[in-house]
Amino acid sequence: MARVNELRLIARIAQMYHIDGFRQADIARHLHISQASVSRMLKKAQEEEIVRTTIVAPSGTFSELETTLRFKYSLPEVIVVETSEDSPGPIMARIGEAAAHLLETTLQPEEIIGVASWSESILKMVENIHPMRQGQAKYVVQTLGGMGDPTVQTHATQLTTRLARLTGAEPRLLSAPGVAQSREAKLVLLSDTYIRETMDLFGKITLAIVGIGSVEPSSMLARSGNVFSPMELTELTEAGAVGDMSLRFFDADGKIVKTPLDDRVIGLPLEDLAHVSRVVALAGGSGKTEAIHGALKTGYIGTLITDNYTAQRLVDRSDGK
Repeated sequence: MARVNELRLIARIAQMYHIDGFRQADIARHLHISQASVSRMLKKAQEEEIVRTTIVAPSGTFSELETTLRFKYSLPEVIVVETSEDSPGPIMARIGEAAAHLLETTLQPEEIIGVASWSESILKMVENIHPMRQGQAKYVVQTLGGMGDPTVQTHATQLTTRLARLTGAEPRLLSAPGVAQSREAKLVLLSDTYIRETMDLFGKITLAIVGIGSVEPSSMLARSGNVFSPMELTELTEAGAVGDMSLRFFDADGKIVKTPLDDRVIGLPLEDLAHVSRVVALAGGSGKTEAIHGALKTGYIGTLITDNYTAQRLVDRSDGK
């Protein structure tokens, strides 16, 4: 009978706390026991399954998909957004909104943000961010060369400078093309003091926001001129590449694909992401599913933001495919 009486008291305390809305101190006074006893019995209520926690996912959220992806790819966090259709426009818009909310709610003081300059998903994120109080972040560092076709170059510059302004940070631009004409041309560019100052900050980035691309470049990147030729892209495909992050390529198993082309890229090396505290990747769409899979296999990504269609494809994809 002693156990029944104990369970009865535990159930009463649980009812008062979870249903009647009493504070622990009020329960202690009402039942003439210590607050420590109340706390202990509330914990016991869970152990005895007198209190069971049920989470009801709100409409428009996908907790099961997120949980499955976290376990499948050993990811700390996954955010799956609802899109009206499986097409690039709606997908990038919803991913951008979710990424903006994540940045607004998790940005730490003195954060050093690394951001790729030719990602449409990241551009959508910047368009959705609300201005933050001054001094929130320290620097926004451009992690891929931003010079290119003058008709679209402003996108890269504005993305970095606008994000810096919104987060109260100082922009650090990488005033060089994303792809140099040759390895020798890259070495000449790297001798520039301002370019070196920006690249020296790569090792201090605390939050990297990256897009994931397929081997075939996005329309924004293609218009910039910071791309490889069709023959060079074929060379990458033959080497096993399935996608890239800031023009650094990887295969379906997440292994870095190194070719002589890599020596021409002016930007953050892929392996440097391993030293960044938080890496957030934004990507979705049927044409990027294999690239996202490979990117997640690198082990560098901490948070993936994607859409519900792509998330389901990733869940259904077996490693043998």
